[in-house]
Amino acid sequence: MTDAADLDLIRKHTREIASKFDLEYWRQKDKDHEYPWEFVKAFADGGWLGAMIPEEYGGIGLGLRESAVMLHEIGYAGGTGGASAIHFYIFPPGPVIRHGSEEMKKKYLPQIAKGELLMAFGVTEPDAGVDTSRITTKAERVGDKWVVNGKKVWITNAQNAHRILLLARTSPRDPEKPFAGMTLFFTDLDRERITVREIEKLGRSCIDSNELFIDNLEISDEDVVGEVGKGFYYLLDGLNPERICVAMEQIGLGRKALDIAVQYAKDRVIFDRPIGQNQAVAHPLADSWIRLQAAEQIAMKAAELFDLEEDCGAEANSAKFLGAEAGFEACDRAMQTLGGYSYAKEYHVERLWRESRLLKIAPISQAMVLNYVSDKILGLPKSY
Repeated sequence: MTDAADLDLIRKHTREIASKFDLEYWRQKDKDHEYPWEFVKAFADGGWLGAMIPEEYGGIGLGLRESAVMLHEIGYAGGTGGASAIHFYIFPPGPVIRHGSEEMKKKYLPQIAKGELLMAFGVTEPDAGVDTSRITTKAERVGDKWVVNGKKVWITNAQNAHRILLLARTSPRDPEKPFAGMTLFFTDLDRERITVREIEKLGRSCIDSNELFIDNLEISDEDVVGEVGKGFYYLLDGLNPERICVAMEQIGLGRKALDIAVQYAKDRVIFDRPIGQNQAVAHPLADSWIRLQAAEQIAMKAAELFDLEEDCGAEANSAKFLGAEAGFEACDRAMQTLGGYSYAKEYHVERLWRESRLLKIAPISQAMVLNYVSDKILGLPKSY
């Protein structure tokens, strides 16, 4: 496992790359709804897109702790726009790395590591919400192919992605085993069979979110990840890392907003004194600093457990919850500190605030995290 000195080196190198793309770059990308390809290329050139891909498949074989540190720096530099552009090379390939065939790994992982292949993650459906067991996208066996029909929603990258990690039902839902009977496919995002419709949204406009309408998409057996019917369980190899990654991204974003607010509180003079001299301004900012520190500790603990192949469900969910709360509150307090100027795009706080709100409802809502802890950790009766 990487020691503290190596983590600091990773932090330094990734910070250097991320900081070349300033807040004005991200403001313009957000305004123009333009994908940050230059940013992705910079990390590809540094070899960082293959952070968690094993060396034999073109990556650098690091762990989640190292990747979490990198995504924190990206969140600090660019917010969720930059983080989302890079984290799709970190946790979505996890099920392929762990359960894909040797042919699949040799063919696609080197392309992902080089930034030549952009992937999407196709799980969420409009009528299933957070209950993944009730997805209705269906893959039926027809001859030597699988034929898929259904719809997905909030699918990131689908405007540009080459392939999609797609979860579909291959057998009916069994109430006794609701998560069985789903299969994971890593297949072409074939636009002749998949209609992609972009969703207009509040923030992170440089990274597209989409509805997908799948009509008789044909998939061969070579694109099945692992065994048929076990896709949801393979998907879990990507869900805990996702929660850890987005927690660290949100913590980084929150720290950027906090730093902007602190500097403003030092410089802004009202009634012959800097506003930061007033405890009503200073104490909320100090409180946010404490909460961001605490959230990072649990996130890094979760990443360490994942790298050790130990159960990290409680820690990963806790990290997502605390990171989302602390990051959003830091942005909200930055808005309050800047007052009327918080609405001015030149300060960038309004964009960070808009982006930070997302992580309280995605990739899993705060309520579902509390449900998990109530049931799985505290042993209380299941409420969902």
